[in-house]
Amino acid sequence: MAQIAPFNALRPQAQFAKQVASLPYDVLNRKEARELVRGVPYSFLHITKAEIDLPETVDIHDEKVYEKAKENLQTFIQREILFRESKACYYIYQLTMNGRSQTGLVCTSSVDDYENNIIKKHEHTRPEKEQDRIRHITTTGAQTGNVFLAYRNVAEIDALIEKWKKDKKPVYEFVAEDSIEHTLWVINDDKTIDLITKIFSEKVECTYIADGHHRAASAGKVRLTAAGDAEGANYFLTTLFPASQLKILDYNRVVKSLNDIGEEDFLKRVGEKFEIEAMNSAVQPEQLHEFGMYLSGRWYRLIAREGTFGNDPIGVLDVTILQNNLLAPILDIEDPRTDNRIDFIGGIRGLSELEKRVNSGEMKVAFSMYPVSIQQLFEIADSGSVMPPKSTWFEPKLRDGLLTHLIDD
Repeated sequence: MAQIAPFNALRPQAQFAKQVASLPYDVLNRKEARELVRGVPYSFLHITKAEIDLPETVDIHDEKVYEKAKENLQTFIQREILFRESKACYYIYQLTMNGRSQTGLVCTSSVDDYENNIIKKHEHTRPEKEQDRIRHITTTGAQTGNVFLAYRNVAEIDALIEKWKKDKKPVYEFVAEDSIEHTLWVINDDKTIDLITKIFSEKVECTYIADGHHRAASAGKVRLTAAGDAEGANYFLTTLFPASQLKILDYNRVVKSLNDIGEEDFLKRVGEKFEIEAMNSAVQPEQLHEFGMYLSGRWYRLIAREGTFGNDPIGVLDVTILQNNLLAPILDIEDPRTDNRIDFIGGIRGLSELEKRVNSGEMKVAFSMYPVSIQQLFEIADSGSVMPPKSTWFEPKLRDGLLTHLIDD
């Protein structure tokens, strides 16, 4: 059963919350982050991407970057931009995008649960990305990155959280520059805190990493370092969302070339595994095993033919079908994680972004995908399997900086 715990969050004074809140470190490059903090001196990006405060000649993994992050964090605390909660609390975090809200419980989750597969995974992690976050945590003494977890709904938890939202005032409520509304409540009542902990320990058999595999893996490995002696290193920062509130967006593909295949021959070969229909408008797939393809200014609807895919949790995924029947055999893209001819575009950017990338000449062909479902994610994680890379895209993104877990608790 899931072990969660309240924690003494480091968080911004209310008047600074909007300015402090920042996009996750791993969705921005150095240049983008530097642009975002222009005129925003208290953006948490000064801590999560401290390279923006150093010369371009300094490598992003240089020790100076981690030391600068520590320095900036201490400055925020000394200037009372951030303060430490006086007691261990749970927090409710609601995000609203385009009129649709989702509400999660911010807590710390057990590293033991991660290692014992109570917290289930569906992606491989890369050692170099883990090492970056390990160094960041051990140098700053803080887990600044939130791990996004999902769990199967429990009626008692749903009711408790909704009641607290109804009865209590939020401590933060603001609309960010991207029009996402962020609202946060503090659960500081001891009886309620104990009840939440008890319900999770009795009724939530497991949780699932939706986003943040590297952050979770890094937090686990911090225990193997000198910083792992701190009591707080036994837990890591998470936000838990009930499955019914989550929506996975499509994660689309663009490819630079047809691998020296003429367009007519390419379409013929695609037609061996997919039914093809030329369309007069952009194709947003409406069901499993349906794809959109944009080539030379024209959209096509592709439908996977019977017998071209398996029924196991991985084989039935549309990302697997496209990979096994088109990207690998026709375009010779065997490993989409390392092949620089393919790129991935989150569905939040729309089909117009696919058209733009192809029309500009940067890319030759684009594919729109039907999104993976939460149930598919659960089934894959339960089976111990690993999803193909770039299978899921979650929006809206949790903001960094609103709640930070100091491991010296």
